[in-house]
Amino acid sequence: MVANSAACLDGKSLAQSIERQLADHVRTFQAQWGRSPGLAVLRVGDDPASAVYVRAKEQACGRIGIQSFGAHLPATITEADLLARITELNQDERVDGILLQLPLPPHLDPRPLLYAIHPDKDVDGLHPENLGRLVRDEPGLRSCTPAGVMQLLAAYGIDVAGRSAVVVGRSILVGKPLALMLLTANATVTIAHSRTRDLASVTRSAEILVTAMGQPRRITADMIRPGAVVIDVGINRIQRPDGKSSLWGDVDYEAACAVASYITPVPGGVGPMTVAMLLHNTVWSYCRRHNWHKPLLSLTAMPPAR
Repeated sequence: MVANSAACLDGKSLAQSIERQLADHVRTFQAQWGRSPGLAVLRVGDDPASAVYVRAKEQACGRIGIQSFGAHLPATITEADLLARITELNQDERVDGILLQLPLPPHLDPRPLLYAIHPDKDVDGLHPENLGRLVRDEPGLRSCTPAGVMQLLAAYGIDVAGRSAVVVGRSILVGKPLALMLLTANATVTIAHSRTRDLASVTRSAEILVTAMGQPRRITADMIRPGAVVIDVGINRIQRPDGKSSLWGDVDYEAACAVASYITPVPGGVGPMTVAMLLHNTVWSYCRRHNWHKPLLSLTAMPPAR
């Protein structure tokens, strides 16, 4: 990294701190309530990236004491059979969270399947009821990646109130919910996307720039305001000439480090926080089902690494 470079927002270390807090809660609650939290991750088909993500989530569950009730279902499963499986999990008292791993095979429309998940077990925060709670700033399950970004900003003492924030990407999974979370935190928010004219001029206006485009190194140093906080949500797997693959973000990281004040690496930035917030949502749902309504996490102040 070059001299006078941006401070690293270390999502991996923060995620480990969150896991330790959650593990302590799980041990205490298991003794009180007689069971552990339960998470069911449903993977349909054989998408290689999905297999990696699901395995990482199941390993994280094991580390903090969450039971796994997930299943790997055939790519040929019908919508009716998948809906029946979701209904069973909705009714299963051992299961506190249900996650349908995307993408699905082409013949399956994710919308009715996601809507079928009970809102109180919707640990991905994608059910219309939970999105409505977010809009109204009411308690509810929040989408994991945006919630992870907000935790990361808070842990490094980055106050977003009154600051100009630009979110590049308008997906229901990241862009839209994150814009609402930033707005709730009193940022002035702009959403940019594939149809935005002169994207560079929009991104240069941002004191806080969040990219969720899925385009490797699309955001170059000249598109970043000097001193901006840069949060790179993009994870792009690039095939190298030697046959192996590398993970790149949406931001040209090395060049951006000379311009930004803070930046997330890829990997090791937002990705671990997404998994940590999935664990948090599962334990949060478990606690709510036992009428325990206190916050699960205390703010962990993270020292920036350079």
